[in-house]
Amino acid sequence: MKLNRMLTVTLGAASIALLLGACGSKSSSSSSKQVVTMPADAQLSTMDLSKSTAVATFNTLNNTNEGLYRLGKDSKAEPGMATKETVSKDGLTYTFNIRKNTKWSNGDALTAADFVYSWKRTVNPKTGSQYGYLFSGIKNADAIMNNKMAASKLGIKALGKYKLQITLEKQIPYFKLLLGFPVFYPQDQKVVEKWGSQYGTRSNRLVYNGPFKLAGWNGTGNTWKLVKNNNYWDKKSVKLNGVDYQVVKDKQTGLNQYNQKKLTAVNLSGQQARISRVTPTTSNGWRVHVTTSPSTKR
Repeated sequence: MKLNRMLTVTLGAASIALLLGACGSKSSSSSSKQVVTMPADAQLSTMDLSKSTAVATFNTLNNTNEGLYRLGKDSKAEPGMATKETVSKDGLTYTFNIRKNTKWSNGDALTAADFVYSWKRTVNPKTGSQYGYLFSGIKNADAIMNNKMAASKLGIKALGKYKLQITLEKQIPYFKLLLGFPVFYPQDQKVVEKWGSQYGTRSNRLVYNGPFKLAGWNGTGNTWKLVKNNNYWDKKSVKLNGVDYQVVKDKQTGLNQYNQKKLTAVNLSGQQARISRVTPTTSNGWRVHVTTSPSTKR
């Protein structure tokens, strides 16, 4: 898939951007290296997926890690770490086969136990997750988050190295879509426990199981990079070698940098763009087509 230079307009609801199959722009100075430069509206906060809340951080988590499913075209759930799904007749028990012989970026084996550890860590009130409520409907999640039950009682367990079982208290029609959200991704227990309170505060205090690895992030700063993860199971589909991010808080500044070919994409305000047409998508949503206003068009 070709990533042309693009103008995008912010519509209010934040989306999680997946860069898996994108290619470098011909008009980018880094195109020969298959590297694109993208804007972010804020610095990265903690990269601890159990604690993160910021959109920019979720975008980075989405491109450096992967759950049982990933959100593909039109936000449809596509197989990620899960290769097979079985659902009980009452819709309350999900059993997943996990991809075999997959590795974290540090070479550690990735197994069903990594999902069990991650989910229990997130719903544990001691962790302080602000997105733990998304686990509501999974067996005992609400009781755990209300300090009425131990995190070990969460309705998730490993049925061997590569098989995972999840039990719900009620049917969740959008459950597969939830599994594509970063808070449901696995975590390497060894790495989390090694860094303790410093886990997720720098790019080298994490490991990754997604298409890219985070690099050049020291916990602060307005720039960071994504570089290719050679341990990713689907690395053949990753066309980009990297993504350079820089914080651009002002949309006019972003547009100026785009016009100077310093950015591959830019978010426009309503004053900078006008809607030319709106068309339906296959996922019951809407695609907005925009053109730049005369004062901003090159």
